[in-house]
Amino acid sequence: MSDPLLSFRETTVLGERTQEWRLMAEKCPALALYGIAHVGICHAAPPFEVVRLELKGAYLLSCYAGSGSVLMDGRWQRVRAGWTFMAPPHVLLAFRAESGTKWGFSWVRYQLPDKAKLVVSPASPALARFAPEPLKHAVLGLFFENKEPQSPRLLSLWAQMIHDYVLLFARPNPGDRRLERLWEEVAPKLSEAWTLERMAAICFLSEEHLRRLCKKELGRSPVNHLIHLRMQKAAELLALTDDKVEVVASAVGYANAFVFSNTFKRWIGWRPSEYRKKRQPS
Repeated sequence: MSDPLLSFRETTVLGERTQEWRLMAEKCPALALYGIAHVGICHAAPPFEVVRLELKGAYLLSCYAGSGSVLMDGRWQRVRAGWTFMAPPHVLLAFRAESGTKWGFSWVRYQLPDKAKLVVSPASPALARFAPEPLKHAVLGLFFENKEPQSPRLLSLWAQMIHDYVLLFARPNPGDRRLERLWEEVAPKLSEAWTLERMAAICFLSEEHLRRLCKKELGRSPVNHLIHLRMQKAAELLALTDDKVEVVASAVGYANAFVFSNTFKRWIGWRPSEYRKKRQPS
Protein backbone atom coordinates (compact mmCIF):
# COMPACT_ATOMS: atom_id res chain seq x y z
CA MET A 1 0.00 0.00 0.00
CA SER A 2 3.05 2.29 -0.15
CA ASP A 3 2.65 2.91 -3.88
CA PRO A 4 3.97 6.44 -4.57
CA LEU A 5 1.35 6.98 -7.26
CA LEU A 6 -1.47 6.73 -4.75
CA SER A 7 -1.76 9.76 -2.50
CA PHE A 8 -4.80 8.56 -0.55
CA ARG A 9 -6.46 11.88 -1.20
CA GLU A 10 -9.54 12.51 -3.28
CA THR A 11 -8.02 12.51 -6.74
CA THR A 12 -9.29 13.06 -10.28
CA VAL A 13 -6.53 13.27 -12.87
CA LEU A 14 -7.75 12.92 -16.44
CA GLY A 15 -4.81 14.10 -18.51
CA GLU A 16 -4.80 15.60 -22.00
CA ARG A 17 -5.12 12.27 -23.81
CA THR A 18 -8.11 10.99 -21.81
CA GLN A 19 -11.63 11.37 -23.19
CA GLU A 20 -14.59 11.00 -20.86
CA TRP A 21 -18.34 11.16 -21.40
CA ARG A 22 -20.53 11.28 -18.29
CA LEU A 23 -24.27 11.50 -17.72
CA MET A 24 -25.50 12.49 -14.24
CA ALA A 25 -28.86 11.63 -12.70
CA GLU A 26 -29.52 15.39 -12.38
CA LYS A 27 -29.56 15.58 -16.18
CA CYS A 28 -31.32 12.23 -16.63
CA PRO A 29 -33.86 11.51 -13.88
CA ALA A 30 -34.46 8.03 -15.31
CA LEU A 31 -31.14 6.98 -13.74
CA ALA A 32 -32.34 8.02 -10.29
CA LEU A 33 -35.23 5.56 -10.57
CA TYR A 34 -32.63 2.79 -10.22
CA GLY A 35 -30.50 4.54 -7.61
CA ILE A 36 -27.81 5.41 -10.18
CA ALA A 37 -25.81 8.61 -9.65
CA HIS A 38 -24.06 8.63 -13.02
CA VAL A 39 -22.90 6.46 -15.92
CA GLY A 40 -20.13 7.03 -18.40
CA ILE A 41 -17.66 5.96 -21.03
CA CYS A 42 -13.93 6.63 -20.72
CA HIS A 43 -10.95 6.30 -23.05
CA ALA A 44 -8.20 6.69 -20.46
CA ALA A 45 -4.47 7.21 -20.91
CA PRO A 46 -1.73 8.10 -18.41
CA PRO A 47 -1.65 10.07 -16.16
CA PHE A 48 -5.34 9.17 -15.68
CA GLU A 49 -6.02 8.30 -12.03
CA VAL A 50 -9.09 8.39 -9.77
CA VAL A 51 -9.15 7.96 -5.98
CA ARG A 52 -12.30 8.11 -3.87
CA LEU A 53 -11.68 7.87 -0.13
CA GLU A 54 -15.05 6.36 0.68
CA LEU A 55 -17.42 5.05 -1.92
CA LYS A 56 -20.97 6.09 -1.01
CA GLY A 57 -22.60 3.61 -3.37
CA ALA A 58 -21.47 0.64 -5.45
CA TYR A 59 -19.30 1.22 -8.51
CA LEU A 60 -19.01 -1.04 -11.57
CA LEU A 61 -16.28 -0.68 -14.20
CA SER A 62 -16.46 -2.83 -17.35
CA CYS A 63 -13.41 -2.86 -19.65
CA TYR A 64 -13.93 -3.22 -23.40
CA ALA A 65 -10.46 -2.19 -24.68
CA GLY A 66 -6.87 -2.18 -23.45
CA SER A 67 -6.21 -2.56 -19.74
CA GLY A 68 -5.88 -0.55 -16.55
CA SER A 69 -5.37 -1.17 -12.85
CA VAL A 70 -7.76 -1.14 -9.91
CA LEU A 71 -6.90 -1.30 -6.23
CA MET A 72 -8.43 -4.51 -4.94
CA ASP A 73 -7.71 -6.55 -1.81
CA GLY A 74 -4.86 -4.23 -0.88
CA ARG A 75 -2.95 -4.42 -4.16
CA TRP A 76 -3.12 -3.18 -7.73
CA GLN A 77 -4.75 -5.65 -10.10
CA ARG A 78 -5.11 -5.43 -13.85
CA VAL A 79 -8.50 -5.17 -15.55
CA ARG A 80 -8.30 -6.27 -19.19
CA ALA A 81 -10.81 -6.17 -22.01
CA GLY A 82 -13.61 -8.60 -21.28
CA TRP A 83 -13.29 -8.22 -17.50
CA THR A 84 -15.47 -6.27 -15.08
CA PHE A 85 -14.72 -4.93 -11.61
CA MET A 86 -17.21 -4.04 -8.89
CA ALA A 87 -16.56 -2.15 -5.64
CA PRO A 88 -19.12 -2.15 -2.80
CA PRO A 89 -20.01 0.88 -0.63
CA HIS A 90 -17.75 2.13 2.19
CA VAL A 91 -14.44 1.22 0.57
CA LEU A 92 -11.49 3.06 -0.90
CA LEU A 93 -11.89 3.15 -4.68
CA ALA A 94 -8.82 3.72 -6.83
CA PHE A 95 -8.06 3.01 -10.47
CA ARG A 96 -5.57 4.27 -13.04
CA ALA A 97 -4.39 3.90 -16.62
CA GLU A 98 -1.24 1.94 -17.39
CA SER A 99 1.75 3.20 -19.30
CA GLY A 100 1.72 2.50 -23.02
CA THR A 101 -1.94 1.53 -23.36
CA LYS A 102 -5.30 3.19 -23.91
CA TRP A 103 -7.95 1.90 -21.51
CA GLY A 104 -11.57 1.80 -22.64
CA PHE A 105 -14.28 1.19 -20.07
CA SER A 106 -17.86 2.02 -19.20
CA TRP A 107 -18.98 2.61 -15.64
CA VAL A 108 -22.07 2.76 -13.45
CA ARG A 109 -22.01 4.52 -10.09
CA TYR A 110 -24.85 4.01 -7.58
CA GLN A 111 -25.82 6.83 -5.24
CA LEU A 112 -26.30 5.54 -1.72
CA PRO A 113 -25.50 2.41 0.30
CA ASP A 114 -29.16 1.43 0.78
CA LYS A 115 -29.67 1.40 -2.98
CA ALA A 116 -26.33 -0.31 -3.55
CA LYS A 117 -27.32 -3.12 -1.19
CA LEU A 118 -30.08 -3.97 -3.64
CA VAL A 119 -27.33 -4.61 -6.19
CA VAL A 120 -24.33 -5.94 -4.27
CA SER A 121 -24.75 -9.18 -2.35
CA PRO A 122 -22.23 -11.12 -0.23
CA ALA A 123 -21.75 -13.41 -3.23
CA SER A 124 -21.13 -10.62 -5.76
CA PRO A 125 -17.87 -10.97 -7.69
CA ALA A 126 -15.13 -8.39 -7.37
CA LEU A 127 -13.38 -9.08 -10.66
CA ALA A 128 -14.64 -11.54 -13.26
CA ARG A 129 -15.11 -12.13 -16.97
CA PHE A 130 -18.17 -10.34 -18.29
CA ALA A 131 -19.04 -9.30 -21.85
CA PRO A 132 -18.55 -5.50 -21.84
CA GLU A 133 -20.18 -4.50 -25.14
CA PRO A 134 -23.88 -4.77 -24.13
CA LEU A 135 -23.39 -2.45 -21.15
CA LYS A 136 -21.30 -0.05 -23.23
CA HIS A 137 -23.99 0.15 -25.92
CA ALA A 138 -26.74 0.59 -23.34
CA VAL A 139 -24.84 3.58 -21.92
CA LEU A 140 -24.33 5.00 -25.42
CA GLY A 141 -28.02 4.45 -26.16
CA LEU A 142 -28.98 6.41 -23.06
CA PHE A 143 -26.58 9.21 -24.05
CA PHE A 144 -28.16 9.44 -27.51
CA GLU A 145 -31.76 9.38 -26.28
CA ASN A 146 -31.05 11.94 -23.54
CA LYS A 147 -29.74 14.52 -26.03
CA GLU A 148 -33.19 15.11 -27.50
CA PRO A 149 -35.62 13.03 -25.44
CA GLN A 150 -38.52 11.74 -27.53
CA SER A 151 -40.12 9.61 -24.85
CA PRO A 152 -39.65 9.32 -21.07
CA ARG A 153 -40.43 5.62 -21.51
CA LEU A 154 -37.42 5.14 -23.81
CA LEU A 155 -35.13 6.87 -21.31
CA SER A 156 -36.44 4.61 -18.57
CA LEU A 157 -35.91 1.52 -20.72
CA TRP A 158 -32.26 2.44 -21.40
CA ALA A 159 -31.68 3.13 -17.69
CA GLN A 160 -33.34 -0.16 -16.77
CA MET A 161 -31.17 -1.99 -19.28
CA ILE A 162 -28.03 -0.53 -17.70
CA HIS A 163 -29.22 -1.52 -14.24
CA ASP A 164 -30.12 -5.02 -15.44
CA TYR A 165 -26.63 -5.53 -16.92
CA VAL A 166 -25.15 -4.55 -13.56
CA LEU A 167 -27.39 -7.10 -11.87
CA LEU A 168 -26.29 -9.77 -14.35
CA PHE A 169 -22.74 -9.25 -13.13
CA ALA A 170 -23.49 -8.72 -9.45
CA ARG A 171 -25.74 -11.75 -8.97
CA PRO A 172 -24.24 -15.24 -9.17
CA ASN A 173 -25.25 -17.75 -11.81
CA PRO A 174 -28.73 -18.96 -10.82
CA GLY A 175 -27.81 -22.42 -12.09
CA ASP A 176 -25.25 -22.87 -9.31
CA ARG A 177 -26.32 -21.31 -6.03
CA ARG A 178 -23.68 -22.96 -3.85
CA LEU A 179 -21.55 -19.84 -3.49
CA GLU A 180 -24.60 -17.64 -3.01
CA ARG A 181 -25.85 -19.86 -0.19
CA LEU A 182 -22.38 -19.97 1.39
CA TRP A 183 -21.85 -16.20 1.53
CA GLU A 184 -25.45 -15.53 2.56
CA GLU A 185 -24.74 -17.73 5.57
CA VAL A 186 -21.32 -16.23 6.29
CA ALA A 187 -22.21 -12.53 5.94
CA PRO A 188 -24.49 -12.22 9.00
CA LYS A 189 -22.02 -14.22 11.11
CA LEU A 190 -18.71 -12.47 10.45
CA SER A 191 -17.86 -12.52 14.16
CA GLU A 192 -17.67 -16.32 14.08
CA ALA A 193 -14.58 -18.42 13.34
CA TRP A 194 -14.68 -19.34 9.67
CA THR A 195 -12.22 -21.85 8.24
CA LEU A 196 -11.85 -23.09 4.69
CA GLU A 197 -12.92 -26.52 5.92
CA ARG A 198 -16.14 -25.16 7.45
CA MET A 199 -16.98 -23.13 4.35
CA ALA A 200 -16.34 -26.07 2.02
CA ALA A 201 -18.59 -28.29 4.14
CA ILE A 202 -21.49 -25.85 3.73
CA CYS A 203 -21.12 -26.12 -0.05
CA PHE A 204 -20.59 -29.90 0.02
CA LEU A 205 -17.34 -29.32 -1.87
CA SER A 206 -13.72 -30.17 -1.29
CA GLU A 207 -11.54 -27.28 -0.14
CA GLU A 208 -9.68 -27.25 -3.46
CA HIS A 209 -12.92 -27.27 -5.48
CA LEU A 210 -14.20 -24.33 -3.41
CA ARG A 211 -10.96 -22.45 -4.08
CA ARG A 212 -11.28 -22.96 -7.83
CA LEU A 213 -14.97 -22.04 -7.88
CA CYS A 214 -14.43 -18.84 -5.89
CA LYS A 215 -11.51 -17.78 -8.05
CA LYS A 216 -13.56 -18.33 -11.18
CA GLU A 217 -16.80 -16.73 -9.99
CA LEU A 218 -15.59 -14.02 -7.58
CA GLY A 219 -12.05 -13.24 -8.70
CA ARG A 220 -10.54 -14.12 -5.31
CA SER A 221 -10.00 -17.07 -2.98
CA PRO A 222 -12.60 -18.03 -0.32
CA VAL A 223 -10.31 -16.77 2.45
CA ASN A 224 -9.75 -13.46 0.69
CA HIS A 225 -13.47 -13.06 0.05
CA LEU A 226 -14.10 -13.64 3.75
CA ILE A 227 -11.56 -10.92 4.58
CA HIS A 228 -13.21 -8.68 1.99
CA LEU A 229 -16.62 -9.09 3.64
CA ARG A 230 -15.10 -8.46 7.08
CA MET A 231 -13.25 -5.32 5.99
CA GLN A 232 -16.31 -4.02 4.12
CA LYS A 233 -18.44 -4.47 7.22
CA ALA A 234 -15.74 -2.94 9.43
CA ALA A 235 -15.52 0.11 7.15
CA GLU A 236 -19.30 0.48 7.33
CA LEU A 237 -19.28 0.27 11.14
CA LEU A 238 -16.43 2.77 11.40
CA ALA A 239 -18.22 5.16 9.06
CA LEU A 240 -21.68 4.90 10.59
CA THR A 241 -21.18 4.19 14.31
CA ASP A 242 -19.12 5.43 17.25
CA ASP A 243 -18.15 1.91 18.34
CA LYS A 244 -14.62 1.53 19.63
CA VAL A 245 -12.11 -0.14 17.32
CA GLU A 246 -11.98 -3.16 19.66
CA VAL A 247 -15.77 -3.54 19.36
CA VAL A 248 -15.64 -3.28 15.56
CA ALA A 249 -12.80 -5.82 15.45
CA SER A 250 -14.81 -8.29 17.51
CA ALA A 251 -17.91 -7.74 15.36
CA VAL A 252 -16.03 -8.88 12.27
CA GLY A 253 -14.23 -11.85 13.79
CA TYR A 254 -10.96 -10.47 15.19
CA ALA A 255 -10.17 -11.16 18.85
CA ASN A 256 -6.93 -9.18 18.51
CA ALA A 257 -7.51 -5.51 17.69
CA PHE A 258 -3.88 -5.09 16.57
CA VAL A 259 -4.20 -7.88 14.00
CA PHE A 260 -7.48 -6.35 12.84
CA SER A 261 -5.89 -2.90 12.53
CA ASN A 262 -3.01 -4.25 10.44
CA THR A 263 -5.39 -6.17 8.18
CA PHE A 264 -7.66 -3.15 7.76
CA LYS A 265 -4.70 -0.96 6.82
CA ARG A 266 -3.47 -3.51 4.28
CA TRP A 267 -6.88 -3.79 2.61
CA ILE A 268 -8.35 -0.30 3.00
CA GLY A 269 -5.25 1.89 3.14
CA TRP A 270 -5.42 3.35 6.66
CA ARG A 271 -5.64 2.14 10.21
CA PRO A 272 -9.23 2.10 11.56
CA SER A 273 -8.71 5.25 13.65
CA GLU A 274 -7.29 7.09 10.61
CA TYR A 275 -10.16 5.89 8.44
CA ARG A 276 -12.74 7.11 10.94
CA LYS A 277 -10.99 10.49 11.26
CA LYS A 278 -11.12 10.96 7.49
CA ARG A 279 -14.88 10.35 7.59
CA GLN A 280 -15.39 13.20 10.04
CA PRO A 281 -16.19 16.69 8.71
CA SER A 282 -13.18 19.02 8.75
